[in-house]
Amino acid sequence: MRTAALGPAERAEALAHMAERELDVLVVGGGVVGAGTALDAVTRGLSTGIVEARDWASGTSSRSSKLIHGGLRYLEMLDFALVREALKERGLLLQRIAPHLVRPVPFLYPLRHRGWERLYAGTGVAMYDVLGAASGRSRGLPRHRHLTRGHALRVAPALRKDALVGALQYYDAQVDDARYVAALVRTAAAYGAHAANRARVVGFLREGERVVGARVKDLEQGGEFEVRAKQVVNATGVWTDDTQRLTAERGQFHVRASKGIHLVVPRDRIHSTTGLILRTEKSVLFVIPWGRHWIIGTTDTDWDLDKAHPAASSADIDYLLDHVNSVLAVPLTRDDVEGVYAGLRPLLAGESEATSKLSREHTVAHAVPGLVVVAGGKYTTYRVMAKDAVDAAVHGLDHRVAPCCTEEVPLVGAEGYPAMWNARARIAARTGLHVARVEHLLGRYGSLTDEVLALIADDPRLGEPLPYADDYLKAEVVYACSHEGARHLDDVLTRRTRISIETFDRGTRSARECAELMAPVLGWDGDQIEREVAHYEKRVEAERESQRQPDDQTADAARLGAPDIVPL
Repeated sequence: MRTAALGPAERAEALAHMAERELDVLVVGGGVVGAGTALDAVTRGLSTGIVEARDWASGTSSRSSKLIHGGLRYLEMLDFALVREALKERGLLLQRIAPHLVRPVPFLYPLRHRGWERLYAGTGVAMYDVLGAASGRSRGLPRHRHLTRGHALRVAPALRKDALVGALQYYDAQVDDARYVAALVRTAAAYGAHAANRARVVGFLREGERVVGARVKDLEQGGEFEVRAKQVVNATGVWTDDTQRLTAERGQFHVRASKGIHLVVPRDRIHSTTGLILRTEKSVLFVIPWGRHWIIGTTDTDWDLDKAHPAASSADIDYLLDHVNSVLAVPLTRDDVEGVYAGLRPLLAGESEATSKLSREHTVAHAVPGLVVVAGGKYTTYRVMAKDAVDAAVHGLDHRVAPCCTEEVPLVGAEGYPAMWNARARIAARTGLHVARVEHLLGRYGSLTDEVLALIADDPRLGEPLPYADDYLKAEVVYACSHEGARHLDDVLTRRTRISIETFDRGTRSARECAELMAPVLGWDGDQIEREVAHYEKRVEAERESQRQPDDQTADAARLGAPDIVPL
Protein backbone atom coordinates (compact mmCIF):
# COMPACT_ATOMS: atom_id res chain seq x y z
CA MET A 1 0.00 0.00 0.00
CA ARG A 2 1.55 3.27 -1.17
CA THR A 3 1.49 6.21 1.27
CA ALA A 4 3.34 9.41 2.02
CA ALA A 5 3.22 11.93 4.84
CA LEU A 6 2.99 15.69 4.37
CA GLY A 7 4.27 16.66 7.81
CA PRO A 8 6.61 19.54 8.70
CA ALA A 9 9.78 17.55 8.02
CA GLU A 10 8.54 16.40 4.61
CA ARG A 11 7.58 19.97 3.69
CA ALA A 12 11.05 21.26 4.57
CA GLU A 13 12.66 18.44 2.61
CA ALA A 14 10.47 19.19 -0.44
CA LEU A 15 11.38 22.88 -0.41
CA ALA A 16 15.07 22.07 -0.08
CA HIS A 17 14.94 19.63 -2.98
CA MET A 18 13.12 22.08 -5.24
CA ALA A 19 15.69 24.77 -4.48
CA GLU A 20 18.63 22.46 -5.27
CA ARG A 21 17.67 20.60 -8.47
CA GLU A 22 15.97 21.57 -11.70
CA LEU A 23 12.56 19.95 -12.12
CA ASP A 24 10.90 18.77 -15.27
CA VAL A 25 7.59 20.31 -14.17
CA LEU A 26 6.70 22.84 -11.47
CA VAL A 27 2.98 23.17 -10.76
CA VAL A 28 1.76 26.44 -9.25
CA GLY A 29 -1.55 26.05 -7.40
CA GLY A 30 -2.71 23.43 -4.91
CA GLY A 31 -6.38 23.03 -5.82
CA VAL A 32 -7.82 19.94 -7.45
CA VAL A 33 -6.46 20.79 -10.91
CA GLY A 34 -2.97 21.64 -9.66
CA ALA A 35 -2.82 18.54 -7.46
CA GLY A 36 -4.12 16.42 -10.31
CA THR A 37 -1.51 17.90 -12.64
CA ALA A 38 1.28 17.07 -10.21
CA LEU A 39 0.05 13.47 -9.96
CA ASP A 40 -0.24 13.17 -13.74
CA ALA A 41 3.26 14.53 -14.30
CA VAL A 42 5.02 12.45 -11.66
CA THR A 43 3.31 9.22 -12.76
CA ARG A 44 4.68 9.80 -16.28
CA GLY A 45 8.16 9.66 -14.80
CA LEU A 46 8.75 13.43 -14.70
CA SER A 47 10.51 15.09 -11.76
CA THR A 48 7.72 17.22 -10.34
CA GLY A 49 7.15 19.92 -7.74
CA ILE A 50 3.97 21.63 -6.59
CA VAL A 51 3.65 24.79 -4.49
CA GLU A 52 0.55 26.44 -3.03
CA ALA A 53 0.42 29.94 -1.54
CA ARG A 54 -2.16 29.04 1.10
CA ASP A 55 -3.39 25.62 2.19
CA TRP A 56 -4.17 22.69 -0.08
CA ALA A 57 -7.66 23.24 -1.55
CA SER A 58 -8.06 26.52 0.32
CA GLY A 59 -9.73 28.22 -2.67
CA THR A 60 -12.50 26.89 -4.88
CA SER A 61 -11.61 23.23 -4.26
CA SER A 62 -12.83 23.23 -0.65
CA ARG A 63 -15.95 25.32 -1.25
CA SER A 64 -17.86 23.45 -3.93
CA SER A 65 -21.22 21.65 -3.76
CA LYS A 66 -19.14 18.52 -3.05
CA LEU A 67 -20.71 16.69 -5.97
CA ILE A 68 -19.07 14.43 -8.53
CA HIS A 69 -21.58 14.64 -11.34
CA GLY A 70 -22.09 14.82 -15.06
CA GLY A 71 -23.98 18.10 -14.95
CA LEU A 72 -27.56 17.11 -15.65
CA ARG A 73 -28.46 20.70 -16.56
CA TYR A 74 -25.84 20.72 -19.35
CA LEU A 75 -28.00 18.21 -21.21
CA GLU A 76 -30.60 20.96 -21.52
CA MET A 77 -27.90 23.03 -23.22
CA LEU A 78 -27.25 20.05 -25.55
CA ASP A 79 -23.63 19.83 -24.34
CA PHE A 80 -23.52 16.05 -24.65
CA ALA A 81 -19.73 15.84 -24.93
CA LEU A 82 -19.18 17.62 -21.61
CA VAL A 83 -21.75 15.43 -19.85
CA ARG A 84 -20.35 12.20 -21.32
CA GLU A 85 -16.82 13.14 -20.31
CA ALA A 86 -17.89 14.03 -16.77
CA LEU A 87 -19.91 10.82 -16.37
CA LYS A 88 -16.91 8.75 -17.45
CA GLU A 89 -14.83 10.50 -14.78
CA ARG A 90 -17.58 9.95 -12.19
CA GLY A 91 -17.43 6.22 -12.88
CA LEU A 92 -13.64 6.13 -12.62
CA LEU A 93 -13.64 7.95 -9.29
CA LEU A 94 -16.40 5.79 -7.83
CA GLN A 95 -15.01 2.45 -8.88
CA ARG A 96 -11.26 2.69 -9.23
CA ILE A 97 -9.54 5.92 -8.27
CA ALA A 98 -11.17 6.81 -4.94
CA PRO A 99 -13.99 4.48 -3.85
CA HIS A 100 -13.28 5.41 -0.23
CA LEU A 101 -13.86 9.13 -0.85
CA VAL A 102 -16.51 9.20 -3.62
CA ARG A 103 -19.88 7.62 -2.94
CA PRO A 104 -23.32 7.45 -4.57
CA VAL A 105 -26.04 9.90 -3.52
CA PRO A 106 -29.72 9.84 -4.60
CA PHE A 107 -31.62 12.94 -5.73
CA LEU A 108 -35.35 13.51 -6.03
CA TYR A 109 -36.61 15.90 -8.70
CA PRO A 110 -40.19 17.02 -7.86
CA LEU A 111 -42.47 17.43 -10.86
CA ARG A 112 -44.80 20.45 -10.74
CA HIS A 113 -46.81 19.84 -13.93
CA ARG A 114 -48.70 16.81 -15.17
CA GLY A 115 -47.93 15.09 -18.45
CA TRP A 116 -45.36 17.09 -20.38
CA GLU A 117 -42.90 17.68 -17.51
CA ARG A 118 -42.58 13.99 -16.69
CA LEU A 119 -41.91 13.26 -20.35
CA TYR A 120 -39.45 16.14 -20.73
CA ALA A 121 -37.52 15.62 -17.47
CA GLY A 122 -37.74 11.84 -17.74
CA THR A 123 -36.18 11.93 -21.19
CA GLY A 124 -33.30 14.03 -19.82
CA VAL A 125 -32.64 11.73 -16.86
CA ALA A 126 -32.89 8.63 -19.08
CA MET A 127 -30.33 10.19 -21.42
CA TYR A 128 -28.13 10.87 -18.38
CA ASP A 129 -28.21 7.16 -17.53
CA VAL A 130 -27.52 6.19 -21.16
CA LEU A 131 -24.52 8.53 -21.41
CA GLY A 132 -23.21 7.10 -18.14
CA ALA A 133 -23.53 3.57 -19.50
CA ALA A 134 -21.94 4.64 -22.79
CA SER A 135 -18.86 5.70 -20.85
CA GLY A 136 -18.55 2.08 -19.74
CA ARG A 137 -18.54 3.05 -16.07
CA SER A 138 -22.12 3.37 -14.84
CA ARG A 139 -21.96 0.21 -12.70
CA GLY A 140 -22.43 0.97 -9.02
CA LEU A 141 -25.18 3.57 -9.51
CA PRO A 142 -28.84 2.53 -9.77
CA ARG A 143 -30.85 3.70 -12.76
CA HIS A 144 -33.38 6.50 -12.42
CA ARG A 145 -36.98 5.73 -11.52
CA HIS A 146 -40.36 7.46 -11.84
CA LEU A 147 -42.33 8.03 -8.62
CA THR A 148 -45.96 8.89 -7.96
CA ARG A 149 -46.64 11.78 -5.60
CA GLY A 150 -47.49 9.36 -2.78
CA HIS A 151 -44.26 7.41 -3.27
CA ALA A 152 -42.22 10.62 -3.46
CA LEU A 153 -43.73 11.85 -0.19
CA ARG A 154 -42.83 8.58 1.51
CA VAL A 155 -39.23 8.98 0.31
CA ALA A 156 -39.15 12.70 1.20
CA PRO A 157 -41.86 13.46 3.81
CA ALA A 158 -40.42 16.97 4.24
CA LEU A 159 -41.95 18.08 0.93
CA ARG A 160 -45.20 20.03 0.85
CA LYS A 161 -47.98 17.99 -0.72
CA ASP A 162 -48.85 20.83 -3.10
CA ALA A 163 -45.18 21.19 -4.19
CA LEU A 164 -45.29 18.21 -6.55
CA VAL A 165 -47.54 15.99 -8.63
CA GLY A 166 -44.92 13.25 -8.89
CA ALA A 167 -41.15 12.93 -9.02
CA LEU A 168 -38.08 11.41 -10.61
CA GLN A 169 -35.22 9.94 -8.63
CA TYR A 170 -31.71 9.53 -10.03
CA TYR A 171 -28.18 9.04 -8.67
CA ASP A 172 -24.98 11.02 -8.77
CA ALA A 173 -21.98 10.99 -6.43
CA GLN A 174 -20.47 13.18 -3.75
CA VAL A 175 -17.06 13.80 -2.19
CA ASP A 176 -15.42 15.81 0.57
CA ASP A 177 -13.67 18.07 -1.91
CA ALA A 178 -10.86 19.29 0.36
CA ARG A 179 -10.02 15.79 1.60
CA TYR A 180 -9.90 14.59 -1.98
CA VAL A 181 -7.30 17.24 -2.86
CA ALA A 182 -5.18 16.33 0.17
CA ALA A 183 -5.31 12.71 -0.99
CA LEU A 184 -4.26 13.75 -4.50
CA VAL A 185 -1.25 15.66 -3.16
CA ARG A 186 -0.27 12.75 -0.89
CA THR A 187 -0.56 10.34 -3.82
CA ALA A 188 1.66 12.56 -5.95
CA ALA A 189 4.17 12.71 -3.07
CA ALA A 190 4.04 8.92 -2.75
CA TYR A 191 5.20 8.68 -6.37
CA GLY A 192 8.02 11.14 -5.78
CA ALA A 193 6.57 14.63 -6.25
CA HIS A 194 7.85 17.42 -3.99
CA ALA A 195 4.93 19.26 -2.39
CA ALA A 196 4.85 22.38 -0.21
CA ASN A 197 1.91 24.50 0.87
CA ARG A 198 2.25 28.04 2.31
CA ALA A 199 4.87 28.60 -0.41
CA ARG A 200 3.95 31.47 -2.69
CA VAL A 201 5.24 32.15 -6.19
CA VAL A 202 6.22 35.84 -6.26
CA GLY A 203 7.79 35.92 -9.73
CA PHE A 204 8.92 33.84 -12.68
CA LEU A 205 12.49 33.19 -13.79
CA ARG A 206 13.17 34.13 -17.41
CA GLU A 207 15.89 33.41 -19.90
CA GLY A 208 15.02 35.62 -22.82
CA GLU A 209 11.44 34.86 -23.82
CA ARG A 210 11.36 31.58 -21.93
CA VAL A 211 10.07 30.91 -18.41
CA VAL A 212 12.58 28.63 -16.69
CA GLY A 213 11.20 28.49 -13.16
CA ALA A 214 9.79 30.60 -10.34
CA ARG A 215 10.81 32.62 -7.30
CA VAL A 216 9.09 31.12 -4.26
CA LYS A 217 8.57 32.72 -0.85
CA ASP A 218 8.33 30.40 2.16
CA LEU A 219 5.49 31.96 4.15
CA GLU A 220 6.12 29.76 7.18
CA GLN A 221 9.86 30.04 7.73
CA GLY A 222 10.56 33.18 5.70
CA GLY A 223 13.01 33.68 2.88
CA GLU A 224 12.82 33.39 -0.91
CA PHE A 225 14.47 30.88 -3.21
CA GLU A 226 14.49 29.94 -6.87
CA VAL A 227 12.92 26.80 -8.26
CA ARG A 228 14.16 26.01 -11.75
CA ALA A 229 11.94 23.91 -14.02
CA LYS A 230 11.86 23.01 -17.71
CA GLN A 231 8.10 23.63 -17.72
CA VAL A 232 5.88 25.56 -15.31
CA VAL A 233 2.12 24.96 -15.10
CA ASN A 234 -0.13 27.78 -13.88
CA ALA A 235 -3.13 26.03 -12.27
CA THR A 236 -4.27 28.81 -9.95
CA GLY A 237 -8.00 28.88 -10.74
CA VAL A 238 -9.59 32.25 -10.04
CA TRP A 239 -6.08 33.65 -9.49
CA THR A 240 -5.01 32.71 -13.04
CA ASP A 241 -4.92 36.30 -14.27
CA ASP A 242 -2.96 37.46 -11.20
CA THR A 243 -0.38 34.71 -11.71
CA GLN A 244 -0.13 35.53 -15.42
CA ARG A 245 0.66 39.16 -14.62
CA LEU A 246 3.89 38.00 -12.98
CA THR A 247 5.15 37.24 -16.50
CA ALA A 248 4.31 40.78 -17.70
CA GLU A 249 2.65 39.12 -20.69
CA ARG A 250 -0.93 39.53 -21.85
CA GLY A 251 -2.96 36.37 -21.34
CA GLN A 252 -4.78 34.61 -24.19
CA PHE A 253 -7.96 34.37 -22.10
CA HIS A 254 -9.28 35.65 -18.80
CA VAL A 255 -10.88 33.97 -15.82
CA ARG A 256 -14.00 35.47 -14.31
CA ALA A 257 -15.08 34.58 -10.78
CA SER A 258 -18.65 33.53 -10.09
CA LYS A 259 -19.70 33.25 -6.44
CA GLY A 260 -21.70 30.32 -5.13
CA ILE A 261 -22.79 30.04 -1.50
CA HIS A 262 -24.02 27.06 0.49
CA LEU A 263 -25.88 26.61 3.78
CA VAL A 264 -25.42 23.68 6.16
CA VAL A 265 -28.33 22.60 8.40
CA PRO A 266 -28.76 19.62 10.75
CA ARG A 267 -30.14 16.43 9.22
CA ASP A 268 -33.23 16.47 11.45
CA ARG A 269 -34.42 19.78 9.98
CA ILE A 270 -35.39 18.14 6.68
CA HIS A 271 -37.12 14.76 6.91
CA SER A 272 -35.97 12.91 3.80
CA THR A 273 -34.07 9.79 2.79
CA THR A 274 -32.90 11.38 -0.44
CA GLY A 275 -31.30 14.57 -1.68
CA LEU A 276 -33.38 17.05 -3.65
CA ILE A 277 -32.80 18.96 -6.87
CA LEU A 278 -35.04 21.96 -7.56
CA ARG A 279 -35.29 24.30 -10.52
CA THR A 280 -34.81 28.02 -9.90
CA GLU A 281 -35.32 30.92 -12.27
CA LYS A 282 -31.55 30.94 -12.98
CA SER A 283 -30.29 27.41 -12.51
CA VAL A 284 -30.85 24.53 -10.08
CA LEU A 285 -30.72 24.21 -6.31
CA PHE A 286 -29.48 21.10 -4.50
CA VAL A 287 -30.30 19.79 -1.06
CA ILE A 288 -27.49 17.30 -0.50
CA PRO A 289 -27.16 14.71 2.30
CA TRP A 290 -23.92 15.32 4.20
CA GLY A 291 -23.43 12.95 7.14
CA ARG A 292 -25.57 14.31 9.98
CA HIS A 293 -26.29 17.45 7.96
CA TRP A 294 -27.69 18.81 4.70
CA ILE A 295 -25.87 21.12 2.30
CA ILE A 296 -28.15 23.55 0.47
CA GLY A 297 -26.84 25.42 -2.56
CA THR A 298 -25.98 27.18 -4.66
CA THR A 299 -26.07 30.72 -5.98
CA ASP A 300 -24.39 32.04 -9.12
CA THR A 301 -23.41 35.72 -9.07
CA ASP A 302 -20.49 37.71 -10.43
CA TRP A 303 -17.74 38.47 -7.91
CA ASP A 304 -14.94 40.98 -8.39
CA LEU A 305 -13.94 41.56 -4.75
CA ASP A 306 -11.48 39.66 -2.49
CA LYS A 307 -10.74 36.26 -4.03
CA ALA A 308 -9.25 34.61 -0.95
CA HIS A 309 -12.28 35.19 1.26
CA PRO A 310 -15.48 35.45 -0.79
CA ALA A 311 -18.27 36.53 1.53
CA ALA A 312 -21.87 35.37 1.75
CA SER A 313 -24.26 38.26 2.31
CA SER A 314 -27.62 38.27 4.05
CA ALA A 315 -29.26 38.50 0.62
CA ASP A 316 -27.47 35.31 -0.52
CA ILE A 317 -28.70 33.41 2.53
CA ASP A 318 -32.27 34.66 2.10
CA TYR A 319 -32.21 33.61 -1.56
CA LEU A 320 -31.40 30.00 -0.68
CA LEU A 321 -33.83 29.84 2.24
CA ASP A 322 -36.66 31.29 0.14
CA HIS A 323 -36.13 28.78 -2.66
CA VAL A 324 -35.82 25.69 -0.48
CA ASN A 325 -38.75 26.78 1.68
CA SER A 326 -40.95 26.94 -1.40
CA VAL A 327 -41.15 23.12 -1.32
CA LEU A 328 -40.74 22.31 2.41
CA ALA A 329 -43.71 21.60 4.67
CA VAL A 330 -41.76 22.97 7.65
CA PRO A 331 -39.78 26.02 6.51
CA LEU A 332 -36.17 26.58 7.56
CA THR A 333 -35.16 29.74 9.39
CA ARG A 334 -31.86 31.48 10.04
CA ASP A 335 -31.74 29.72 13.40
CA ASP A 336 -31.50 26.36 11.62
CA VAL A 337 -28.32 27.32 9.77
CA GLU A 338 -25.19 25.78 11.30
CA GLY A 339 -22.71 26.82 8.66
CA VAL A 340 -22.35 29.02 5.60
CA TYR A 341 -19.57 28.91 3.04
CA ALA A 342 -18.88 30.75 -0.20
CA GLY A 343 -16.69 29.69 -3.12
CA LEU A 344 -15.70 31.10 -6.49
CA ARG A 345 -16.05 29.24 -9.78
CA PRO A 346 -13.29 29.99 -12.31
CA LEU A 347 -15.22 30.68 -15.51
CA LEU A 348 -13.43 31.36 -18.76
CA ALA A 349 -14.16 34.77 -20.23
CA GLY A 350 -12.47 35.55 -23.55
CA GLU A 351 -12.10 38.86 -25.26
CA SER A 352 -14.93 38.20 -27.71
CA GLU A 353 -18.40 36.69 -27.63
CA ALA A 354 -17.10 33.49 -29.20
CA THR A 355 -14.55 32.80 -26.48
CA SER A 356 -16.82 33.88 -23.64
CA LYS A 357 -18.99 30.87 -24.49
CA LEU A 358 -16.25 28.62 -23.12
CA SER A 359 -17.50 29.23 -19.55
CA ARG A 360 -17.71 25.68 -18.04
CA GLU A 361 -15.30 24.17 -20.56
CA HIS A 362 -11.60 24.22 -19.77
CA THR A 363 -8.72 25.40 -21.86
CA VAL A 364 -4.96 24.93 -21.90
CA ALA A 365 -2.52 27.35 -23.49
CA HIS A 366 1.23 27.84 -23.78
CA ALA A 367 1.06 31.49 -22.70
CA VAL A 368 4.81 31.99 -23.19
CA PRO A 369 7.54 29.41 -23.86
CA GLY A 370 8.01 27.31 -20.73
CA LEU A 371 4.68 28.31 -19.14
CA VAL A 372 1.45 26.34 -19.55
CA VAL A 373 -1.85 27.78 -18.30
CA VAL A 374 -4.85 25.58 -17.50
CA ALA A 375 -8.16 27.13 -16.43
CA GLY A 376 -11.93 26.70 -16.37
CA GLY A 377 -13.60 23.32 -16.15
CA LYS A 378 -15.32 21.68 -13.22
CA TYR A 379 -14.21 19.60 -10.25
CA THR A 380 -15.42 16.29 -11.68
CA THR A 381 -13.23 16.58 -14.79
CA TYR A 382 -10.04 17.68 -12.99
CA ARG A 383 -8.18 14.59 -14.23
CA VAL A 384 -8.88 15.44 -17.88
CA MET A 385 -7.72 19.01 -17.31
CA ALA A 386 -4.54 17.74 -15.66
CA LYS A 387 -3.86 15.37 -18.55
CA ASP A 388 -4.28 18.18 -21.09
CA ALA A 389 -1.99 20.47 -19.09
CA VAL A 390 0.78 17.86 -18.86
CA ASP A 391 0.35 16.96 -22.53
CA ALA A 392 0.99 20.63 -23.34
CA ALA A 393 4.02 20.76 -21.02
CA VAL A 394 5.47 17.60 -22.58
CA HIS A 395 5.65 19.35 -25.95
CA GLY A 396 8.18 21.71 -24.41
CA LEU A 397 10.46 18.95 -23.13
CA ASP A 398 13.35 17.60 -25.15
CA HIS A 399 12.76 13.93 -24.46
CA ARG A 400 10.05 11.37 -24.99
CA VAL A 401 7.53 11.10 -22.16
CA ALA A 402 5.05 8.32 -21.39
CA PRO A 403 1.33 8.99 -21.90
CA CYS A 404 -1.08 9.77 -19.05
CA CYS A 405 -1.80 6.79 -16.80
CA THR A 406 -3.85 8.37 -13.98
CA GLU A 407 -6.92 6.45 -15.14
CA GLU A 408 -5.19 3.44 -13.60
CA VAL A 409 -3.75 5.12 -10.48
CA PRO A 410 -5.84 4.81 -7.30
CA LEU A 411 -5.39 7.48 -4.65
CA VAL A 412 -3.77 6.68 -1.31
CA GLY A 413 -6.31 4.90 0.86
CA ALA A 414 -8.12 3.24 -2.05
CA GLU A 415 -6.02 0.08 -2.23
CA GLY A 416 -7.38 -2.44 0.24
CA TYR A 417 -10.35 -0.27 1.17
CA PRO A 418 -13.12 -2.77 0.24
CA ALA A 419 -11.48 -5.47 2.36
CA MET A 420 -11.13 -3.14 5.33
CA TRP A 421 -14.75 -2.03 4.96
CA ASN A 422 -15.85 -5.67 5.06
CA ALA A 423 -13.74 -6.17 8.19
CA ARG A 424 -15.05 -3.06 10.00
CA ALA A 425 -16.75 -5.07 12.75
CA ARG A 426 -13.49 -6.90 13.50
CA ILE A 427 -11.57 -3.59 13.48
CA ALA A 428 -14.09 -2.17 15.94
CA ALA A 429 -13.73 -5.16 18.24
CA ARG A 430 -9.93 -4.99 18.08
CA THR A 431 -9.69 -1.26 18.76
CA GLY A 432 -12.60 -0.80 21.16
CA LEU A 433 -14.17 1.80 18.87
CA HIS A 434 -17.83 1.67 17.88
CA VAL A 435 -18.50 0.26 14.40
CA ALA A 436 -20.04 3.61 13.37
CA ARG A 437 -16.78 5.33 14.35
CA VAL A 438 -14.75 2.87 12.27
CA GLU A 439 -17.07 3.49 9.32
CA HIS A 440 -16.52 7.23 9.74
CA LEU A 441 -12.73 6.73 9.65
CA LEU A 442 -12.87 4.42 6.63
CA GLY A 443 -14.99 6.98 4.76
CA ARG A 444 -12.34 9.63 5.37
CA TYR A 445 -9.06 7.72 5.18
CA GLY A 446 -9.84 4.43 3.46
CA SER A 447 -7.12 1.87 4.09
CA LEU A 448 -4.96 4.62 5.65
CA THR A 449 -7.27 4.28 8.66
CA ASP A 450 -4.58 1.98 10.05
CA GLU A 451 -2.27 5.01 10.34
CA VAL A 452 -4.86 6.89 12.42
CA LEU A 453 -5.48 3.82 14.57
CA ALA A 454 -1.72 3.52 15.15
CA LEU A 455 -1.74 6.99 16.74
CA ILE A 456 -4.48 5.85 19.09
CA ALA A 457 -2.57 2.67 19.94
CA ASP A 458 0.43 4.81 20.94
CA ASP A 459 -1.70 7.29 22.92
CA PRO A 460 -5.19 5.99 23.85
CA ARG A 461 -6.34 9.52 24.75
CA LEU A 462 -6.36 10.27 21.02
CA GLY A 463 -9.21 7.78 20.66
CA GLU A 464 -11.52 10.20 22.47
CA PRO A 465 -13.97 12.42 20.56
CA LEU A 466 -12.94 16.05 20.09
CA PRO A 467 -14.92 18.18 22.57
CA TYR A 468 -17.92 19.99 21.02
CA ALA A 469 -17.27 18.25 17.68
CA ASP A 470 -17.73 14.60 18.58
CA ASP A 471 -18.02 13.38 15.00
CA TYR A 472 -14.21 13.56 15.00
CA LEU A 473 -11.55 11.89 17.13
CA LYS A 474 -8.60 13.77 18.63
CA ALA A 475 -6.32 11.51 16.60
CA GLU A 476 -7.69 13.05 13.40
CA VAL A 477 -6.39 16.46 14.44
CA VAL A 478 -2.91 15.10 15.09
CA TYR A 479 -2.96 13.11 11.85
CA ALA A 480 -3.98 16.21 9.88
CA CYS A 481 -0.70 17.86 10.93
CA SER A 482 1.62 14.85 10.81
CA HIS A 483 0.37 13.34 7.54
CA GLU A 484 -1.97 15.73 5.67
CA GLY A 485 -0.07 19.00 5.54
CA ALA A 486 -2.17 21.07 7.97
CA ARG A 487 -0.11 24.03 9.20
CA HIS A 488 -2.66 26.13 11.08
CA LEU A 489 -5.80 25.78 13.16
CA ASP A 490 -7.91 27.07 10.29
CA ASP A 491 -6.57 24.27 8.05
CA VAL A 492 -7.82 21.61 10.47
CA LEU A 493 -11.19 23.09 11.44
CA THR A 494 -12.11 24.19 7.91
CA ARG A 495 -10.58 21.65 5.51
CA ARG A 496 -9.12 18.50 7.14
CA THR A 497 -12.35 18.34 9.14
CA ARG A 498 -15.58 20.27 8.46
CA ILE A 499 -16.11 21.45 12.03
CA SER A 500 -16.30 25.09 10.89
CA ILE A 501 -19.55 24.44 9.01
CA GLU A 502 -20.93 21.43 10.92
CA THR A 503 -21.35 23.03 14.35
CA PHE A 504 -23.47 26.01 15.40
CA ASP A 505 -20.48 27.62 17.13
CA ARG A 506 -18.48 27.23 13.85
CA GLY A 507 -15.73 25.39 15.73
CA THR A 508 -14.87 28.08 18.27
CA ARG A 509 -15.51 25.82 21.28
CA SER A 510 -13.22 23.13 19.84
CA ALA A 511 -10.50 25.56 18.78
CA ARG A 512 -8.30 25.57 21.90
CA GLU A 513 -8.29 21.81 22.38
CA CYS A 514 -7.55 21.39 18.69
CA ALA A 515 -4.64 23.88 18.81
CA GLU A 516 -3.17 22.11 21.84
CA LEU A 517 -3.26 18.79 19.98
CA MET A 518 -1.53 20.37 16.97
CA ALA A 519 1.18 22.11 19.00
CA PRO A 520 3.57 19.17 19.62
CA VAL A 521 3.50 18.12 15.96
CA LEU A 522 4.11 21.63 14.60
CA GLY A 523 6.45 22.83 17.35
CA TRP A 524 4.17 25.59 18.67
CA ASP A 525 4.77 27.29 21.98
CA GLY A 526 2.05 28.77 24.19
CA ASP A 527 2.13 32.11 22.40
CA GLN A 528 1.53 30.47 19.02
CA ILE A 529 -1.41 28.51 20.44
CA GLU A 530 -2.94 31.79 21.65
CA ARG A 531 -2.36 33.43 18.26
CA GLU A 532 -3.98 30.54 16.40
CA VAL A 533 -7.07 30.49 18.62
CA ALA A 534 -7.46 34.28 18.56
CA HIS A 535 -7.12 34.35 14.76
CA TYR A 536 -9.70 31.62 14.32
CA GLU A 537 -12.20 33.33 16.62
CA LYS A 538 -11.74 36.61 14.75
CA ARG A 539 -12.23 34.82 11.44
CA VAL A 540 -15.51 33.28 12.61
CA GLU A 541 -16.78 36.60 13.93
CA ALA A 542 -15.84 38.36 10.69
CA GLU A 543 -17.72 35.70 8.70
CA ARG A 544 -20.78 36.02 10.93
CA GLU A 545 -20.70 39.79 10.54
CA SER A 546 -20.39 39.51 6.75
CA GLN A 547 -23.46 37.26 6.70
CA ARG A 548 -25.47 40.00 8.37
CA GLN A 549 -24.63 42.52 5.65
CA PRO A 550 -27.12 43.36 2.88
CA ASP A 551 -24.86 43.11 -0.19
CA ASP A 552 -21.52 41.92 -1.57
CA GLN A 553 -19.62 45.18 -0.93
CA THR A 554 -20.52 45.43 2.76
CA ALA A 555 -20.13 41.68 3.27
CA ASP A 556 -16.65 41.77 1.71
CA ALA A 557 -15.60 44.68 3.91
CA ALA A 558 -16.81 42.88 7.03
CA ARG A 559 -15.06 39.61 6.12
CA LEU A 560 -11.76 41.41 5.55
CA GLY A 561 -11.92 42.60 9.15
CA ALA A 562 -10.04 39.44 10.17
CA PRO A 563 -6.46 39.25 8.81
CA ASP A 564 -4.87 35.99 7.65
CA ILE A 565 -2.77 34.05 10.13
CA VAL A 566 0.01 34.09 7.51
CA PRO A 567 0.05 37.42 5.64
CA LEU A 568 0.55 36.97 1.89
